[in-house]
Amino acid sequence: MSIEVVSTNPVVKAVVEGSAPRSAQLAASRGLLPLPQADLLELLVALNSSQDGEIKQNAAETLRSQQAADIESTVRSTEAAPSVLQYFATQLDLPVTVHEAVLTNPSTPAPAITSFAARTQNGSLLELISFNQQLLIQNPAIIDAIIGNASRTPEAERRASEIKREFFEKERGAQQIANELRARGNEAAAEFLESAEFTEDMESSGMSLDDALFIAQHIEVPDRETDDSWLSLEYIEEIYEETEEQRKAALNKIIGELQNDEEEVDGERLSMINRIMKMGVKDRVKLGSKGDREARNILIRDPNRLVSSAVVNNPRITEQEVEVIASMRSISEDILRQIASNRQWARSYTIMHQLAKNPRTPLANTMTIMTRLQLRDLVALTKNRNVPEAVRRQAQRLHSARSGGGRG
Repeated sequence: MSIEVVSTNPVVKAVVEGSAPRSAQLAASRGLLPLPQADLLELLVALNSSQDGEIKQNAAETLRSQQAADIESTVRSTEAAPSVLQYFATQLDLPVTVHEAVLTNPSTPAPAITSFAARTQNGSLLELISFNQQLLIQNPAIIDAIIGNASRTPEAERRASEIKREFFEKERGAQQIANELRARGNEAAAEFLESAEFTEDMESSGMSLDDALFIAQHIEVPDRETDDSWLSLEYIEEIYEETEEQRKAALNKIIGELQNDEEEVDGERLSMINRIMKMGVKDRVKLGSKGDREARNILIRDPNRLVSSAVVNNPRITEQEVEVIASMRSISEDILRQIASNRQWARSYTIMHQLAKNPRTPLANTMTIMTRLQLRDLVALTKNRNVPEAVRRQAQRLHSARSGGGRG
């Protein structure tokens, strides 16, 4: 049987996985093994699906013989096996208290609750399910099961219908999408939509609700993790809206650089770039500082230094991403200067080496970095025709000084 075993009891694992002798499986199916109640129920539920007819029949009979109080204590536990919860959700002749425990247990599989909601004749239990708004939002099939059940109470129908209208039927605005995202646990995306400039007037922004939802799916950093202390007064003038020509030029620049870096720009990625570039500078800054790796990879190439600066200040950016940025020939000097001045990244030899090799790195930063380079990398710089002549000469001087005037 390919059933996931939650119990850590080796006897349970051996019987369920079939490695125990048949005599032990038969004894287990009759409830003769000395096991804790939770382990016993998990074992019996598993054996109830056995291909062995005798074992399956024994297990079914033993399950029916269990005391309701013992079942309730097990299914009320947050450590109850999902398979046990699912099984008892299908047994409609159990006491109400057992069903209440199953339905309120967060480990009960949603499909089991959907099936129960469609089949039960107990209106009060349908009401109980309807109170769990988050569960219904995450599993709209449960809503339909409640509404379609002839035994539903007016209250259960009202609550299920309201959730359906609010989250799945009415023409959704940005706030409705934000509410839905928050209910599903995506706080960062909800915060982004609530504060984005384009959501204030969707019609004039050129962004659709589909665009908004697509962008929100690439947000991974909540407000509490962001820090805008890097945003100094010198940047403020660059936060204002650019012209349509500037935005189109920025879009073409990003696509061209991705292609030059031999990155695939398929239809899905092109759609994402187009959606991002519909946004103004302020929203692109927010996306750069809160977005996921794909958003960062696109926006680091934005010609507006405010946007690209937001990317390198994103708290989720990785050292590997910074290594790549440090080697980019199309990146602005401002970004390379920020990387060189960052204490955390300065501890990475690979990042510093990439900066030293990048001809766009400000000369003052390169000169400082070279004092840390290993001899073999200094030698390579002396032969690198892509870096400025001043860098090659300094590399030669440092190499000579360290190797005793050229010896060794």
